[in-house]
Order: sequence, then C-alpha cells, then structure tokens
Amino acid sequence: MNSKKLLARAVENWPAKVLSVALAMVLFVFHRMSNLEERFFSAPLQIALQEDMVPASFYPRMIRVSLRGEANSIYPILEDDIEVFLDLTKHTEPGAYRAPVQIRKMGTALGVEPLEVTVDPAEVSVELDKKISKYVSLVPSFQGYPAEGYELASYALSPNQVVVDGPLRIMEDLSELSTDIVDLGGRNEDFSLPVKIMNRDSLLVIRGDGITEFRGVVTRLVSVRSIDNLPVRISGLPEQFIAEPAVSSGSVRLEFEESKADLGSDLSQNLFLSLNCGDIDAPGVYDIPVQVEVPAPFTLIRSEPATIMVEVNERETETPEDTDG
Repeated sequence: MNSKKLLARAVENWPAKVLSVALAMVLFVFHRMSNLEERFFSAPLQIALQEDMVPASFYPRMIRVSLRGEANSIYPILEDDIEVFLDLTKHTEPGAYRAPVQIRKMGTALGVEPLEVTVDPAEVSVELDKKISKYVSLVPSFQGYPAEGYELASYALSPNQVVVDGPLRIMEDLSELSTDIVDLGGRNEDFSLPVKIMNRDSLLVIRGDGITEFRGVVTRLVSVRSIDNLPVRISGLPEQFIAEPAVSSGSVRLEFEESKADLGSDLSQNLFLSLNCGDIDAPGVYDIPVQVEVPAPFTLIRSEPATIMVEVNERETETPEDTDG
C-alpha cells in the first residue's frame, strides 16, 4: 500500500517535474559555460599537398585560434599542440581550390574537457600549380664605395647558384636571386663575409641554409695612358760599330694612380725607347729588347714594339790620304 502511494506521488504532475529537472540542467550548463574563459593565439597554417603540387597564390600564413574552456585547463595548453591545416591532397591538377581549415589536437591539448576550438578564417582558398625545381644564379647587391683611390676589382660568390622550388608560372621567369646588401664603404683591402640570399617571394623555397660567401678583391684605383711617336735611341754600342734600327719610333702604355700623377707634365719629352747594344762585338742583325725608363709614379705596362731589329756594321775609318786631301 505504501509503495502504491509513493508511486502515485512520484508520477503526480510529472510533466512539471520533468520540466523542472530539464530547466535545472540547462541552468547548470549555462552557469558552467558562463564561467568558461577564452584564450586566443595565432598558429601557422600548414597545407597537405601532392608531392608535385605547390601553392601558386598568396594565402593566410597564420590562423587565429580560439580556445574556450576552464581557465586551469586551457592556459597550460601549448600553442604547438594545436595544429591547423588544409588537406588538399586529393587535388592533382593546377587550379583554385577552397577547403575548410582543420585542427589537430596533440600533447597537452588531448583529454581536456570542456574544450571548444574555433579558427578564423574557417575556410581558405588556394591556387595550386605544378612544382618546378631549377638552379638559379646569385647576384650581389652593393652599398657604398671603397676608400678614396681604391676600387672593387673583382668578386666571387660561393655558392654562386642555388636550387629553388616553386610554382611553374613563377619559375619560368626566374633567372637570378639577389643577396642582402654588401657594404663597400671605406674598404681598402680584400675581404670576405657571409651574406643572406634574399627571397622576396614567399611562394618560392630556396634549398640549403640561405647563405652565400662573398669574397671581394679591392685594389688601388689606376688609370692607363698611351704615348705614341717616342724616338728609338741606341746605347752602349762600341765605337767601332754603327747601328741602324728597323724602326725609328714606337709607343708605350703606362698605368698610374691619378691622385699621385702629374698629368700636366709632357711625358713624351722625357721618354724614349732604348736599345742596349753593349754586348755586340761583331757586325750582324740583332733583335734587341726595348727598354724604357719610366718616372714614378708611372708603371710601364708594355712597349710597342717589344723588340726591334738592329743592323750593325763596322764604322768606316778614315785613311791618311783622305785626311791629307
């Protein structure tokens, strides 16, 4: 009898009782959710692709991630343990594709409840193209000038080319990449330094460490001057001989530092091509090297000609009859 009374009381006004329990649960959940906190950070967007495909258009590299949960649960989660990515592995032909941004929880993000993860943007459009790889030459970028009176005579890069991966439409027109700035300001001696390879297109990937070694050769700044129609002179010839050079004039080519040379003076008045015939001891035809004494700060580069043919004969002696006559 008591059991029947209890059962009757339990089912009495049961719709109202069920509604009360449901309302209580809603209020509990609402109260709990209202006490949850949010945490925001940015995560790099990764794209899963076929091996022969690459992105060919710009897309958001960072995705805003929102974590909602209890404070003591969401703040210990490491940012690296929430991975955001696009799965485009099903696409094998060039074109524009749109896909949802997906998340993958790892490490400290596993087993956290309650935890709500949302991303912004929720979808991303990406253009895909065939992946091309090729060698690309490196070109240095300069800034400033060497010290006064000096110049950058030559340089070398090691390596002087790198392998670059990228979409077909960009790689077809890519022939060279520049380095970071090489400062020449005030340099007066040879130097070397590591230089970063500049990649101004985020769709390209430069293989290696992205560094090249620059070696520069710095020399004194010199000028070159040619002087023509210089006379040929015989020196050192024994008195019993006379010599006749094949040519009577020639030219020289000189180099000099402009800051030290007196360009106002007429060098041609003091220069000549000298043929030293001091070793000749018999008549004949000789090929004599040309010698030129050049005043400082000029340096002889070469003479034209470098050697001159000289015909040597015995000097005619006067007889007593010639003298009496």
